[in-house]
Amino acid sequence: MKVLYIAEIVGKAGVYALKMALPELKKQKPADFIIAGADGVTGGNGLGRNHAAYLRKLGVQVLCTGECCFYKKDLVENLGKIPYVLRPENLNPQAPGIGARVYTTGTTKVAVAVLLGQSGFTRLHGDNPFARIPVLLERLRRETPYVIVDFHAEATAEKRTLFALADGACSAVIGSHTRVQTADETVLPGGTAVITDAGRTGSRNSVGGVDKDERIKEYLTGIPDWTREAWEQPELQGVYLDIDSRGKSLSIERIQWPVPELPVKETGAVKEEEIRD
Repeated sequence: MKVLYIAEIVGKAGVYALKMALPELKKQKPADFIIAGADGVTGGNGLGRNHAAYLRKLGVQVLCTGECCFYKKDLVENLGKIPYVLRPENLNPQAPGIGARVYTTGTTKVAVAVLLGQSGFTRLHGDNPFARIPVLLERLRRETPYVIVDFHAEATAEKRTLFALADGACSAVIGSHTRVQTADETVLPGGTAVITDAGRTGSRNSVGGVDKDERIKEYLTGIPDWTREAWEQPELQGVYLDIDSRGKSLSIERIQWPVPELPVKETGAVKEEEIRD
């Protein structure tokens, strides 16, 4: 089983990078299943319903969200009807949507789950992921040996600790949220592939995919503004997993795939195209 995980898609530049890179990337890195981080697609925070449908049309089979999962009302109202969008599993069970699901690709089943970390989040809080993950993984492994976990967390220590807990119980735990790709990808002794953060898909020359000048202004004034997206050096980032028939990872490879930069005058046309349902 070959799995491609596309790191968090940030803004319309991220959607553009995915659209441009994915066809050729799939030729060079054939994937049986494609997952993407989608917590920052729409306006840099959250995922809108139209963007979710568009990413699905581009070939992404599962979209993982995080602490911004409920930021866009049109998605929240439809979460129960969109099986390919996951919110964190360790939220209140009364919350809309689900956080783990088993999908069928060809004749094979693949399980995907999202967990939210506890450190650093102020607007959304999840239950203890360390208490939740053993039961979750045991349940998913009853249906398939191929189990991928997206751990959407802020603190490196929290991620690395959860990696150690999950080793041997799932195929991979992929860190997300910080939008900066780390160089610590490895397969742990129990056969679980891990990386502290898979990175981001969008502008490389930015602050988390957002315009640098606006973030500088935010730190100087204390007034946040995420409305100005960055377009410089668009790139698809992520990881490529090779998993054996037992559900153990054989390898994990970081992906950094640059795409052509658009002239400023053309970015408006791309933005309009991306939001078509």
